[in-house]
Amino acid sequence: MKISTLFYTIKQGFINIFRNKWFSLASIATIGACLFLFGLFYSVLMNFQNIVKTAQEGVCVTVLFDEGISQERIEEIGALIDKRPEVSKIEFESGDEAWEKMKQEYFGDDSEAADGFKDDNPLANSSNYRVYMNNIEKQSELVAYIKTLDNVREVNQSEQAAKTLGSINRIVSYVSVAVIVILLLIAVFLISNTISVGITVRKDEIGIMKYIGATDSFVRAPFLLEGMILGLIGAGIPLIILYFCYNNVVTYVYTKFSVLLGVVDFIPVGQIYQTLVPVALALGIGIGLVGSFITTRKHLKV
Repeated sequence: MKISTLFYTIKQGFINIFRNKWFSLASIATIGACLFLFGLFYSVLMNFQNIVKTAQEGVCVTVLFDEGISQERIEEIGALIDKRPEVSKIEFESGDEAWEKMKQEYFGDDSEAADGFKDDNPLANSSNYRVYMNNIEKQSELVAYIKTLDNVREVNQSEQAAKTLGSINRIVSYVSVAVIVILLLIAVFLISNTISVGITVRKDEIGIMKYIGATDSFVRAPFLLEGMILGLIGAGIPLIILYFCYNNVVTYVYTKFSVLLGVVDFIPVGQIYQTLVPVALALGIGIGLVGSFITTRKHLKV
């Protein structure tokens, strides 16, 4: 592309925006509203998934061993389990540790009651592994594998918790895709209408340009640039608004509902924006470009 053509395209793109300023503002507002809802939905979704993930990390499978098993064999079983891709970590608890924990829970400061079991550990054969997973939906597969290992007496699992958390994850995924697709279609439709108005206003001028030999690409370029600029502005504004809204909401929740501190951990806005900023800007520019391209392809037949 020649320099003169490039400058012409840029100039005409901005002229189109200011010539149809009310429609341009409407497009920016529409794209901004759609991407604000997208950003809001994304922020809520990320925090919700973080809560679900934290809940998943607290669900474990407990592995118990045959009586009289050697410590060496216990370590071998632990190594085999730890190699599984769905396993995030395993924790070993000996029979003595299990008994000490039980004494604290049931006897507390009543040392005399606990002394009755001084030389008799009722949990001597309760050494176990607590196995935590990075994907709760893989729990059944993991349990089936562990049960095939020699010297494993019993495997306790939280089957209902796994089903519930797995169902929540699937529902959230389906809803997310549906909402995002709807928002994108609305934005493309509205930006397309705006560009269509711009083409109608300049229809005679475009006809003259094509009559004297201007190519479709030359005529279309300013409209594509116009759509990209509108999309970029429409994405930037909601990102700024959402940034301050997010921080204020998190501060308000922690201030008014201090009981949630340590129970619900909101993801820092910086971590969310690492993904949200490039995605929102790409969506804004992409929506403007696609809307402009579809409209110009349809209406530039003069």
